[in-house]
Amino acid sequence: MNDRSILRQAHRGDIAAIQRVRAAVRENRLVSRRISDEEVQRHLEVLGRGWVIEVDGAVVAFAIGDATIGNIWALFVDPAHERRGYGRRLHDAMVEWLWSQGLQRLWLATEAGTRAERFYRAAGWRHAGLTPHGEQAFVLDRPPDDTAGGQAG
Repeated sequence: MNDRSILRQAHRGDIAAIQRVRAAVRENRLVSRRISDEEVQRHLEVLGRGWVIEVDGAVVAFAIGDATIGNIWALFVDPAHERRGYGRRLHDAMVEWLWSQGLQRLWLATEAGTRAERFYRAAGWRHAGLTPHGEQAFVLDRPPDDTAGGQAG
């Protein structure tokens, strides 16, 4: 298989594509509320960082991590591009960056019984109860031998 995908850091010019990918996902709507372009931009530029996967110049998946609170704010893959490893690539880049920010524990919320829940469990996340909105809360603790920036001492 010839993988033409590119993983790169997201920027404000990607917001329309990020919104398109988010709207295309049918499950795990995350309290089904509209996320404004300004909110996405704030997470990309102030609170954290984002990444996108591009295929032939089009954004087909994205992830955004909030370094201020150690939260996986979003990770979405366009349904037409699922099962190609894009979610895992985004997840790993985001988690590595969040660890490099000195965080010791990350958290996220997702709906029960979804593919997202299974994805995070398979990636090593531990169930931590329910959020006030009734979503499943998960945490990921920094491995004890992991150092900031991923360099051994």
